[in-house]
Amino acid sequence: MTDVQPITPKELAHRLGHGDELVLLDVREPHELEICRIQGSIAIPMSEISRRHVELDPDKPLVCICHHGIRSAHVASALARLEFAELYNLTGGIDRWATEVEPTMPRYGG
Repeated sequence: MTDVQPITPKELAHRLGHGDELVLLDVREPHELEICRIQGSIAIPMSEISRRHVELDPDKPLVCICHHGIRSAHVASALARLEFAELYNLTGGIDRWATEVEPTMPRYGG
């Protein structure tokens, strides 16, 4: 089984800024995505990942994203059991991203 690696918002921003080809998988619900999202991310809600994971390339590095990093950690672990090659979980989620990388991004509670 593949190990899920943590990645901080600053590390992710650095890698994206240097052209790393990372697939960003946002597992939040549609109403959350309406508030904010990282540009270029693919949206598949956590509740749909078991049937929609086939839409993802298991050979590409994948960063799982949610609000605070809990749901995305669960999804990343599930994908690890499905033999995805390189998995990351965004620590602190989109909320920490908004704080550390994109301070103009809208935030929400909960």
